[in-house]
Amino acid sequence: MQRLTSRLVLRPPTEDDLQPLFAIYGDPATNTFNPAGPLTDIEQARTLLIRWLRHWDGKGYGQWAIALRVKPQRVIGFGGIDARDYLHVERLNLGYRFALEAWGQGYATELSQAALDFAFVELRAPRIYAVVRPAHLASVRVLEKIGMHRDGELDDVPGQAPSLVFSKDS
Repeated sequence: MQRLTSRLVLRPPTEDDLQPLFAIYGDPATNTFNPAGPLTDIEQARTLLIRWLRHWDGKGYGQWAIALRVKPQRVIGFGGIDARDYLHVERLNLGYRFALEAWGQGYATELSQAALDFAFVELRAPRIYAVVRPAHLASVRVLEKIGMHRDGELDDVPGQAPSLVFSKDS
């Protein structure tokens, strides 16, 4: 199920997205705020991609491969809504990661708003969550721009400050 925004193509990932997935998730710059760090080999990327494909098969939605409408064959990021377990509850979670060259152009905000619209209208979700590291100010601003608000903390990284939990109701 492909979706279009004013500038983006959002589509389910395919096995052909393995290389762009590894390039984006393996880039140290895109993992600056990820305590787990970048993926270190293609098999980690394959495992992640398989998990995303299973999520799509089981739930009918998940992380999208993101491309520009003017260059639909070139993936610039991955993101969307998926079901995640945290605080002992399955929650619909908004997340994204973009290639470095896509930063600072408003794509995260555009993707995030489209993901919220999809979740509230088509999934009829009552609430969407997002978890962000406290030092990741750019992502905090994106979440605030799309109307999400602080909804607590999640002590998910031992020895580090808790992540910030944001949410928005439909």
